[in-house]
Amino acid sequence: MKMSFSRRRFLSTFPIATAATLPATHRLLAATQTAPARQRGPNDQIQFALVGAGIRGQQIASAALQTPNVKIVAVADCYDGRQRRSKELWGQDVFTTRDYREILARPDVDAVIVATPDHWHKQASIDAMHAGKDVYLEKPMIHLYADGPEIIAAAQRTNRILQVGSQRVSNALYRKAKELLASGAIGKLNLVAARWDRSSSLGAWNYSVPPDASPETCDWPRFLGSAPKIPWNAERFFQWRKWTDYGSGVAGDLFVHLFSGTHFITGAHGPTRAYATGAIRYWNDGRNVPDVMLALFDYPEGFNLSLRVNQISGGEEAESFLFTGSEGTLEIASSGLTLHRVPMQKDPGYMVNTFAKAEQQAYIQQYEAKYPPNPPGTLSDEKTERYQNPRGYDDTVEHFRNFFESVRSRTQPVEDATFGFRAAGAALLSNVSLQRDSVVHWNPETMKLS
Repeated sequence: MKMSFSRRRFLSTFPIATAATLPATHRLLAATQTAPARQRGPNDQIQFALVGAGIRGQQIASAALQTPNVKIVAVADCYDGRQRRSKELWGQDVFTTRDYREILARPDVDAVIVATPDHWHKQASIDAMHAGKDVYLEKPMIHLYADGPEIIAAAQRTNRILQVGSQRVSNALYRKAKELLASGAIGKLNLVAARWDRSSSLGAWNYSVPPDASPETCDWPRFLGSAPKIPWNAERFFQWRKWTDYGSGVAGDLFVHLFSGTHFITGAHGPTRAYATGAIRYWNDGRNVPDVMLALFDYPEGFNLSLRVNQISGGEEAESFLFTGSEGTLEIASSGLTLHRVPMQKDPGYMVNTFAKAEQQAYIQQYEAKYPPNPPGTLSDEKTERYQNPRGYDDTVEHFRNFFESVRSRTQPVEDATFGFRAAGAALLSNVSLQRDSVVHWNPETMKLS
C-alpha cells in the first residue's frame, strides 16, 4: 500500500542534529586501544573484515581484494543470506556473524570496512577504532551532524587510520584536474556545475528483496539500532536509503561524491551558504526523501557550486563536473577529462555599425592604434586537451590502494575524517535547507552550522 505524502510531512523528515538534541548512544565497546600500530612493509599481509555485506559492501570488499597482500577473514551482516553469500564469494573459512562486535574482538583483523546503512556509520567506526582496527568508512561519513566531531575525535584519540570511501578523490583524472586548475590552465575559477542523473528503478534505490526475507533471517532489532523502533518491514531493511531514519537521501548518497571531488580538485574546505529545493516527483512509493534535488552553494574562495540530482532521468545515467574559469573550462565526464582553454579577449571589442561611415572609420582607427591586432600567422592561445584513464581502470581499487598504504605506513590517507566530515557536512546542508525552506549557513573551518 502506498503511503500518503505531503510537503509538511516531507519537510519534517530530515534530522538536524546538535549535541543538545541527540540522545546518548550506548557505547558497545568500552575499552580503547591507543597503542600506536606498527608500520608494515609492502609485502606484509593486511587482514580485513567487512561490516555490512549489502550491495555496496560486497562491491567494495571485492575491490579491496584486488590490491596486493590483503585478505578478508570475517563478515558481519544482519541478513543471514548475505553471510552465506560472503562464504560463496570469499571462502568457507570466512567467519560470519550478525554481531560486528564479535569481529572487532578478533586479533586476526587489522582493518574494518564499514558499509552499513548511514545511521550505523558513527557507532560501527568508533567501536572499530576503539578495538584497535583501522577503518575504511563508506560515504557519507555522517548521518547526523553530531556524528562528525565524535568520529574525528575517536580517530585522533585511538591513533587509527580512518579513510572515507568516496573514491573519486583517488581517481587519476581528478588528480590531473587538480594539477591543471592549480597551474592556472582555466584562469580564475568562478563556477562549478555538477550533476548526477539516474535512469532506472534500481538507481532510485528500489533494491531487490530476497524471497526468504523475514524476522527469522534478518536481525531487525540490530538493524534498527538507534533508529525508531517499528515492526518488521522488509522494504526498510533492504531499501533503507529511501528513509531518513537510516539514510541521507540523494544528498548523502550522491551529492557527497560531487562535494568530495570539488573539494579535492579546488582545495576548498567547504561552502559558507547553501540553498536547496526538491521533492518526490515520481517515486511516490512511501519514501520520505526527494528523487529530484537542486542546490546552490557559495564558497569563500570566490566560486559558486551548483548541484543537481535526478533519479527519474529519461536519458542516459551520467555523472559530470564542469569547472568554469576566466580562461577556459575543465570537464570531467564518462568520456574522460577535457580542458578547453579559451582566453578572455584582452581588448573590449567594438560595435560601430549604427554610426555614420565616417564615425565608424574614425572609431576603428583609434581602436586599432590602442589595441593593435595580432600579426598575421600568430598562433591563438585557444586549445583543447583530453585525458582518459586506461581501459578497465577502477578508482575504487585505487582508493583501497591508498587506504592500505596508509595502514602500512601509518600516514594520513587521502580522505581522512576531517575531509570526510567537510564533504558530508556540506552535502547535508541541502537537506537542512529543504527542511527549513531557507538559506542555511555553514562554517567550513569549524565545521558547524550557524
